[in-house]
Amino acid sequence: MAPQPLSQILPTLNYWLVDHPQIHNFTWSPGQTFASTPQFVAAAVLTYLFLTLLLRRLPLPLLPPPLLKPLTAAHSLVLFLLSAVMSAGTILSIFSPNSPPPRLRRAVCFPPNTAPSGPLFFWAQIFYLSKYLEFGDTLLIILSKSNQRLTFLHVYHHATVVVMCYLWLSTAQSLFPVALVTNATVHVVMYWYYFCTALGSRPRWKRLVTDFQIVQFVFSFCISGLMLYYHFAAGGCSGMWGWCFNAVFNASLLALFVDFHGKSYAAAAKKRKAAAAEKIGSGGGGGDKVLDKSQ
Repeated sequence: MAPQPLSQILPTLNYWLVDHPQIHNFTWSPGQTFASTPQFVAAAVLTYLFLTLLLRRLPLPLLPPPLLKPLTAAHSLVLFLLSAVMSAGTILSIFSPNSPPPRLRRAVCFPPNTAPSGPLFFWAQIFYLSKYLEFGDTLLIILSKSNQRLTFLHVYHHATVVVMCYLWLSTAQSLFPVALVTNATVHVVMYWYYFCTALGSRPRWKRLVTDFQIVQFVFSFCISGLMLYYHFAAGGCSGMWGWCFNAVFNASLLALFVDFHGKSYAAAAKKRKAAAAEKIGSGGGGGDKVLDKSQ
């Protein structure tokens, strides 16, 4: 069976990811849409932090690898697929023929008083809810007893990103479509890596995951310059105070990721150099002994 050409696939994707009535007619309604109140967000984040601290200190039994690995693989595969669909759905929503022009500008700057409705906000809602699913990352780390991976960066990121995504919706924040596509794309790479490691494979491109995350934050600051131009020189943009929270959060994450990158890979490089030096030293010692013996 010959593969379908892209011209036949795109209309189908557009229907299921953009024009389907549940997506096209979506509206974020505080107090009515699931998880749409600040009380819900606060309770969820505080519960996550409390359980993380509690479970880390409890003498939980180590989950055996035959059980832990399939759970990790399933969790990673679900988030890999979900991230791919969210990225594709948002891209198609940006360039949809039904999207009001100018399409690229709207991806960066919503007009003031934009209502949180339509396909872009549907995918923002799915992305927001996926952040609660990502709390499972922390649970799997705790169950594996890998406490060295349960860093401040990990917990801070998982807790605060929920607030950030909530503000995307509650403030109809400009620029979130670009942020959603870049972050979901990074997560496609990241969760595929986790899926591979859970199956026993160790991809050699682990460092690329952190590199992509750093590039993502730098790109977000660059594109923010364009959004600020639209806001101050071209009529204003929606959700600016939500963007301010997003910008501070991204700046803090960039600093933490750069620090993590430096410490992790500098330490690894140092270990490799030390191992190489030890190997060379051992070879030199053997030569000296041979020389001494011959004398």
